[in-house]
Amino acid sequence: MSFFGELYLRTTLPFLSEGLTTREVAYLSRSFQGHSVPGPVVDLGCGHGRHAARLNAEGPLEGRVIGLELDALTLKERLPGFPVVRADLRELPFGTSTLAGAYAWYSSLFVFTDEEHEALLREVARCLKPGGRLVLHTVPYERLAAHPEARFEQQLPDGSLLEEESRFDAVRGRDEGHRRLTLPEGRILSGRYSIRYYPLADLTRLLESTGFSTCWVHGGLEGEQPTGTSTDLIVGAELRHG
Repeated sequence: MSFFGELYLRTTLPFLSEGLTTREVAYLSRSFQGHSVPGPVVDLGCGHGRHAARLNAEGPLEGRVIGLELDALTLKERLPGFPVVRADLRELPFGTSTLAGAYAWYSSLFVFTDEEHEALLREVARCLKPGGRLVLHTVPYERLAAHPEARFEQQLPDGSLLEEESRFDAVRGRDEGHRRLTLPEGRILSGRYSIRYYPLADLTRLLESTGFSTCWVHGGLEGEQPTGTSTDLIVGAELRHG
């Protein structure tokens, strides 16, 4: 079974509180406030649209957000209020220099190989207008390196049992894990994942090599500086002119 599908949808939604979504939307809204490049902004890996639906309804991105998601079930379950296209992150269905910006939350861009990550960012750069803004959210490498092994078990509100174990390989920068969900009727969903987490210096070099200039680095939704104990790493970048 693919990890990003029913398994991911059922096991993430219970942990995405109203308060968290409100704070994340507020952060993204501030990130594009005053950004002068006109045009649409794409939510890369929009999932069920908890960010895109709200950002498209009001604020600096009102009427400008397009969702992009590959999983058919997730798209079927998505919130209303924004247009969406079904496509692979590695082959964006947008014309060259047609987008004003893009954002990706929860390491959505970094579930492929290093070579694919570089090609993916070049593809994003192709679609952005000069000065177009890209906002990336991930988890600090240092946080995972300090606690490389994790185990988790919890009963979800619908009665399902969620079990997960993972191990972070600091040399490869890969967090690899297995998630298993036992539904109340006995059906089992399970899948494996491998997510790449870059040290900030490496992530900055990757962005620079694909045409971007880093504008800010935050360790949380209030714009604080990142530390080894930060739960978030958020990078804002813009496509260089020329």
